[in-house]
Amino acid sequence: MEEQTIYQRKGYNDRLDYLTSLAAEYGVDMGVVLAIADMMGESEDFDGLLNILEDADFEFVSGR
Repeated sequence: MEEQTIYQRKGYNDRLDYLTSLAAEYGVDMGVVLAIADMMGESEDFDGLLNILEDADFEFVSGR
């Protein structure tokens, strides 16, 4: 049996599914989430990326 990824253990199909859910949850454009996630790397998906999404005001980017 294949070992589950961290994303699967947390209830997502894969990293893209997780990042898509973050974009929806925080109301941030998917392109912005992908860019930040790419710059930070997978090791920050459940820590640093969340901190940025929680702390930042993305209204100027998403046009809201």
